[in-house]
Amino acid sequence: MAVLKIIKHCEEFAPALVTGQLLGLDVGSVLEVTNCFPFPIREDDEEADADGANYQLEMMRCLREVNVDNNTVGWYQSCLLGSFQTVELIETFMNYQENIRRCVCIVYDPSRSSQGVLALKALKLTDSFMDLYRNNGLTGEKLREKKLSWVDIFEEIPIKVSNSALVSAFMKELEPESPVSQCDFDRLKLSTAPFMERNLEFMIGCMDGLSSEQNKFQYYYRNLGRQQSQQQAWLQKRRQENMSRKAAGEEPLPEEDPSNPIFKPLPEPSRLEGYLVTNQISSYCNHINGVAGQSFNRLYLMKALQED
Repeated sequence: MAVLKIIKHCEEFAPALVTGQLLGLDVGSVLEVTNCFPFPIREDDEEADADGANYQLEMMRCLREVNVDNNTVGWYQSCLLGSFQTVELIETFMNYQENIRRCVCIVYDPSRSSQGVLALKALKLTDSFMDLYRNNGLTGEKLREKKLSWVDIFEEIPIKVSNSALVSAFMKELEPESPVSQCDFDRLKLSTAPFMERNLEFMIGCMDGLSSEQNKFQYYYRNLGRQQSQQQAWLQKRRQENMSRKAAGEEPLPEEDPSNPIFKPLPEPSRLEGYLVTNQISSYCNHINGVAGQSFNRLYLMKALQED
């Protein structure tokens, strides 16, 4: 029921992006999602945020009155062609983690599901990444120390969809007698050009974003090298001056001057955006690879049917 509610909500408002609350139970090593409800679509302002919070509380109160699971276990959201890896998603995770020990985000992609694949993922942030993010440690040195790469941001959790025995029996009764339906024929469509084209467009945009992130680091390292050269020149000059002062019997001056701008450390850019863009590029490559493989299978099948 929860999966069907998520799909229905995301499909009805596509291509607009929507979100909703996941309700369920945390039982041992399994996080059970037993129900969900959608969030209202609102504009970005303070009054709308307050209305949205009141709406969530009222919905959970109503569910509690009818004896439905009302424990929050996370949220769901729709995405376009797998473009869910954003800073906003990480911030939402961190906010949920402050109040919930274990939470999950279910991401549904209506555009990819239209290609015959149920694009449903359950994600959580890895513990090592959350520790670095809380401490603002997303610098090159900290990431190398923790051996954290771009694949270690999100952890995908396996999803197991189950129904009660009564629901399974009811669905069996509703199963049509015809073994073939229209959706089975839709899977044999040979045209995948629009889907492939949009994936390639998005991937090109991500490549431009990755190039922009790399330019930031090149600019940072150029400034760092220039600063180090200035520091060495200043230290050499100060040492020569101290040698002259010693020869004159005067006290030497300190070799470090914190008030000098050239000794002020340069802030290193965060690696988060670059990691997220790299993750997104990997997702688009996997989508293109999967769709291309399915297209080849259909072409070989049609070729065999025509030869017969």
